[in-house]
Formats: sequence, C-alpha cells, structure tokens
Amino acid sequence: MNSVKLHPGDAFPAIELTDASGAFRDLSKPAEGLDWILIVIYRGRHCPLCTRYLNALEARRGELAEMGVDLVAASGDSTEQLASHRQQLDVNFPLYHGLRLEQMQQLGVYVSDPRSPQETDHPFSEPALFVVNEHGRLHVVDVSNNPFVRPDIPTLVKGLRWIRDPENNYPIRGTRRDR
Repeated sequence: MNSVKLHPGDAFPAIELTDASGAFRDLSKPAEGLDWILIVIYRGRHCPLCTRYLNALEARRGELAEMGVDLVAASGDSTEQLASHRQQLDVNFPLYHGLRLEQMQQLGVYVSDPRSPQETDHPFSEPALFVVNEHGRLHVVDVSNNPFVRPDIPTLVKGLRWIRDPENNYPIRGTRRDR
C-alpha cells in the first residue's frame, strides 16, 4: 500500500466521515465559531490505549475551545463498533467512524491488519494527530506506527497555546523539503 506523507504547511485533505447519528462532516473544517481543528485518528474500539487517550482529551476540550481549536476524533470502526465503544468513553467531542483505507492513504497514516478476529474485523489506522490552522494548512503533524507513542496531552495543549498567541508569531515548523 502506498500512501502520501502529509507535510506541515500542506492543505489538509477533505475527509468526509459520519458520526453515530449518520451526519456527514468534512473533518478539514472546524465547527462554527472556531478557526482551528485538532483531528485525532485512533485505532478503534479494540484499543484500550485509544480509549484512555480520548478520555484524557475530553478533560482539555474546553481549554482547546477557548483557544479557538475544535476537537474531533475518527477511526475505521463501523457504526456498531463506534456505538459499542461509546459505552467505554466519556467524551463530548464528535467521534467519526468509517475511515476507509483510501482515506487512511490520503492522510499518510500507518495501517495495520488485525491480529485476530477478536481484535477487530478490518484494517485499522495507527494513531495520528493533525492540527489544521485557519487557512486549512497543517500546523502540527504527528503520525505513529503503534499505540504507545502519542503526544503528551498537557504538552500538546500548552504548545498550541504558545502557537496561537499572536505575540509569539510562531510559524509552521518543518516545512523545508530540500534535504
């Protein structure tokens, strides 16, 4: 499977997914009243580390919103898997499901096959995190190949606060591609 590698400064691709109610959303667009969006791609219901990470993000949702940052999460799980996972989650931010292999490739995430039918019934994305600024450009990119490596949430939020502070005039980092 070939996939692109999204680079800081690139336009975030339009990725349309559905929530538990069946409503569609383009994940590249923040919710009304917010101008940035933090998109968390998670492995799915079968991953207890994902459940913990999503629950920990909920504790920072208000802080992110105060900075103008929307928060959403998405996986390749089915409608039924998302409904089952919601019982383990204590989150109020939108969760989307049905991330297809082609969309995973668009995002440049690592994809794994399940170890057994008990784990899950479909290829799934390994964790990734994308922060898209008010211009639709990737400001922060973090892609992992396993569930044990993810941004520390307090550090991430503190960093986003720094980036969003106009006095810091902090540019998108990592845009040089000539090496």
